Amino acid sequence: MHTHLNKNDSIDLSTLIAGFWRLQSWDQSPQEILGFIERCVELGVTTMDHAMVYRSEAPFGEALALNPSLRDKIEIVTKFGIRPKGFGDLGAERTNHYDSSSAALIQSVENSLHDLRTDHIDVFLIHRPDYLMNCDEIADAFALLKREGKVRAFGVSNFSVHQFDALQHALEFPLITNQVEFSPYAKDNLDTGVFEQCVQYGIRPMLWSCLGGGALLNPSDEKGRRIVKALKNVAEEMGAHNIEQIAYAWVLALPCNPHPLLGTSRIERVEQAVASLGLTLTREQWYSIWEASEGSSVP
Repeated sequence: MHTHLNKNDSIDLSTLIAGFWRLQSWDQSPQEILGFIERCVELGVTTMDHAMVYRSEAPFGEALALNPSLRDKIEIVTKFGIRPKGFGDLGAERTNHYDSSSAALIQSVENSLHDLRTDHIDVFLIHRPDYLMNCDEIADAFALLKREGKVRAFGVSNFSVHQFDALQHALEFPLITNQVEFSPYAKDNLDTGVFEQCVQYGIRPMLWSCLGGGALLNPSDEKGRRIVKALKNVAEEMGAHNIEQIAYAWVLALPCNPHPLLGTSRIERVEQAVASLGLTLTREQWYSIWEASEGSSVP
């Protein structure tokens, strides 16, 4: 199952997305990173998620340079807009801040293209909402980058419904995603309207931290332990290999048809996640996990 941008500029994104947030800590050689990318592609996970602040683009680009033909088989997603201290020309001098200005946007694209060793980015996201965001300025810069062929499609990350609407209103083409946090542990976005907005616009959200940032693998509080127990119960009922598969099946059940991000360096965990695409929870199973997270039954 893939996402299609529109008739004029089709772009396919794999349902599951390989996340490279922690690539710096993988301690892998370019050849090992390349092997991981190639195996992901074989498994049908062809979309790769980055951000400037992850510092993942340069090592990924170095790996990709070992097999340039692989570029045509993958879709690269990356993000801009966070300017922390210690990041060179795109960093902050004194105060960590957000910057969605035209100058920062264009410079970020150039830096990402250079580090990723590619001539285009498939999907470019604003990483966090910038309270000083000028939607018309962003729209002009987006249009320029699209005309130049440097970016094929744009989206946002961690935007509210109103922030998304304000930016979309200024654009002549559709934003194609909103990347937000969602898991059985952090399920707030069920009630923010973000997912309903995606359905309304006919786009698919990307979901980060689907395993609760480790809270579901090594629960440290009562809420986490409740959820893990519920996940185990459903896993036993379905004959699933582990609770990770059930967690992915739980988020995949959303009607907005999301793209879960996988944050692992282990290909066997990618394989397990791919297997979750074949699992369909009953409503009762889904709500048993919701109930465990909520700590009470539905009203």
